[in-house]
Amino acid sequence: QVQLVESGGGLVQAGGSLRLSCASSRRTMNFSAMGWFRQAPGKEREFVAAISWSGDNTYYTSSVRGRFTISRDNAKDTVYLQMSNLKPEDTAVYYCAAKDSGSVYETSGYRYWGQGTQVTVSS
Repeated sequence: QVQLVESGGGLVQAGGSLRLSCASSRRTMNFSAMGWFRQAPGKEREFVAAISWSGDNTYYTSSVRGRFTISRDNAKDTVYLQMSNLKPEDTAVYYCAAKDSGSVYETSGYRYWGQGTQVTVSS
């Protein structure tokens, strides 16, 4: 069983920054990609960003491109999401996920999920 543990969430003012971390109990190189998703109250879980196992390829949803940066440290089996210029609409529970197969943009492509970390951006 793989465990993914997110940390780094919290309350921040609009325009501020946060860095989320996701520590994996299994070598992250074993997964084809790692991703971040988020879910706001009353909304479906949505794709935020993903990174290939090598780190050579990154993917972002259009609303965060240029503000968020995904990275990984395979030596530490950890994936990061640096979030800058945060907006109130970024408020959500953020989930880390390990990709099995399929599209990086779809939740169905990910086999393992963390418990989530709350990010709240005040205006």
